[in-house]
Amino acid sequence: MSNAASAAPSLPFRQALLAMLGIGLVNMLVALDQTVVSTALPSIVSELKGFEYYAWVATAYLLASVVTVPIFGRLGDYFGRKRFVVASVVIFVAASILCGLAGSMPMLIAARGLQGFGGGMMVRTAFASVPDLFPDARTRVRWQVVLAAAYGVGTAAGPSLGGFLSEHYGWRSTFFINFPVGAASLYCISRYLPSIRHSRSGRINLDVAGAILIAITLGGLQMLVEGLPASGLSWANLRLVLLIAASIGLLLWCERRASHPILPLDLFRHADIVRLFMLSGLAGFVMFSLIFFAPLLLQGGFGLSPQTAGVLATPLAAFIAVGSILNTHIVVRLKQPTLILSLGFSLMLCACLGTAATFQSTGHWLPVLSMMAGGTGLGFVLNNMNIFGQEIAGRERFGITTALMQSTRMVGGMLGTTLIGTLVTHTYASGVAAAFKNLPGAEPASRWMARFDDPQILVDPASQNRLLSELAHTALSGPDLLQACRAVLVSAIHTGLLLTAAAALAAVLMVHKLRHIVLHKRLSTPLTAASVPE
Repeated sequence: MSNAASAAPSLPFRQALLAMLGIGLVNMLVALDQTVVSTALPSIVSELKGFEYYAWVATAYLLASVVTVPIFGRLGDYFGRKRFVVASVVIFVAASILCGLAGSMPMLIAARGLQGFGGGMMVRTAFASVPDLFPDARTRVRWQVVLAAAYGVGTAAGPSLGGFLSEHYGWRSTFFINFPVGAASLYCISRYLPSIRHSRSGRINLDVAGAILIAITLGGLQMLVEGLPASGLSWANLRLVLLIAASIGLLLWCERRASHPILPLDLFRHADIVRLFMLSGLAGFVMFSLIFFAPLLLQGGFGLSPQTAGVLATPLAAFIAVGSILNTHIVVRLKQPTLILSLGFSLMLCACLGTAATFQSTGHWLPVLSMMAGGTGLGFVLNNMNIFGQEIAGRERFGITTALMQSTRMVGGMLGTTLIGTLVTHTYASGVAAAFKNLPGAEPASRWMARFDDPQILVDPASQNRLLSELAHTALSGPDLLQACRAVLVSAIHTGLLLTAAAALAAVLMVHKLRHIVLHKRLSTPLTAASVPE
């Protein structure tokens, strides 16, 4: 293939718009899945039981995505992206249907893993197609409005739609909603997205060993993060530490010798690229912690209905689109574009602190304002980090750079949901035990404590009614006990949100270490081992 043939095509406006609409629908599909499912999650746990798996509904998806993203991001660089986008949409929609048909939490988690595999392949190959279509970074920033609008529709509708569907049609319908959106996306992409494959000489040898070692490393990290708070430095966790260290060492050894590495190590010699990856991880930590634990605070902690909780959480998602649209007008006018990242992470910090200061007595205005600030901040951060990384890396590293940006975001989200989930579970259990230990009265507290030590009781109205009916015949006050347990859960989630705020603060401080990044009118020269600054 000649260089001319491999260059980005000059598309008619109508085809470019419809191709971007297809990619935008992919964005909407992911947005709907994240926000609809997070709002419906308390209802899912209520029916399928097993609050200990609460965080795994998120982390199973994130872990599969994290493993998939760099692999297919790199394969897209080699073989073109369109075929992978089409296949990924099919896998994602099929997995969504399996999620809706799940009869138990383990089945749901397995289906979510498959969904994450499709989602990781879908998002990175679709998003890496955008710079293929629009090589000029400033033009690309303006076309991001299409993606932001699609994401805005999905995220604005997601929380309230998830609450409405789970309340009136059952939580399974929240997964089936992906089918029509996926079908529309598949049509636009298959018909209007051009097949672009950049010219390469010689045979491409797939780095299978690197892909396997990435999967082992990230899978072991996920298990270690989950296991350490539960059992400390046990032999099982020490073996995991050794496994992770060995797999990292082997990965570095393999990638130095691979002719076409999945993870090009010279990319990490650029200080700003490394900082952007770290910032992306911190953004994922904050974003997914807010997405998954704000609904639990509203439903489990304050006793709100799924629909009301969804409406209150909607601004977080909706204002990501608002921030993205504002960003397209602001960032191209800044002499120092990284200032927009400082503003974005500062807003995310305010969102964490505002949500952590929310109590039932404060009313609805504080969580709504906090969600608005968090969404706007994410809108300022997410797209810009992709574009900044692409500008540094150059055309030949578009796929892997964009993929690693997504991977680090998902690793941050995986760590965030696991750490916060484990913290909430253990803090709640110890708080309930302390409350029952000091309980006055002749009725043996231990008989009833087991009924309250699972936070699932706080999101399941039917179980609450049965328990209150049983407690009515005892000397204990059921409503008071229920309210005391809600207070413990609120305190536990607030503690987790303060940890999330610390991550946002670290990001604010790190942004100031970024060197001056300029949005060039033409793509920068690709990074090479000889040209990358130390």
